[in-house]
Amino acid sequence: MTEASQKDAIVWDWSVRVFHWSTVALVALLWWSGENDVMNWHRRFGLALMALLIFRIYWGFAGTRTARFSDFVKGPGAILAYMRKLKRPYTPRIGHNALGALSVLALLAALAAQIGFGLFAIDVDGIESGPLAHLVSFDMARTASDLHDANFNLLVGLIGLHVAAVLFYHIALRANLIGPMVTGKRKGATASGIGPFPIGRAVIGVIIAGAAVALTQL
Repeated sequence: MTEASQKDAIVWDWSVRVFHWSTVALVALLWWSGENDVMNWHRRFGLALMALLIFRIYWGFAGTRTARFSDFVKGPGAILAYMRKLKRPYTPRIGHNALGALSVLALLAALAAQIGFGLFAIDVDGIESGPLAHLVSFDMARTASDLHDANFNLLVGLIGLHVAAVLFYHIALRANLIGPMVTGKRKGATASGIGPFPIGRAVIGVIIAGAAVALTQL
């Protein structure tokens, strides 16, 4: 490996990293506020997570190379081929791998469902509700509330699998996946990085996410 290839390469842009760690914090805060019936903050945290998720989905089409779904979402053949190579010495690719893509998509879908159900949910007494609960019947809002609770268990399970996978890579394959998600860099990466950050497209994503959240308040 040449000296140039040993240098740190940018593998995650800052917006992907902010989304990742902010989501970790917000899911914890949402659990805490829901368990302690602090519903004003629960709604605020939920809307913040909604904005982040909308931006991340948009960024999956308009963002930097490793953020784009087209970079890592592959077919069954690519996933099986990748799994055959899961042995030491292991060299992580720049961005998500084909198997990790399944985890990313599952988590994004579970987060979207959790937010969607929460928007329409209402409590038994009809006092605490999501911002869009008034658009559906009470029975439908109660169903949304039940699904909101059930889907959270699914989300926790997916998070557990994600953490277990990160630990497997760290312990069995000696691959540090956490460090690059903090710093954005990986030493010795075999590519030059992800290119310049498209600030204009990022601003558009922020506007779209903000407008979507604002619409829920009308």
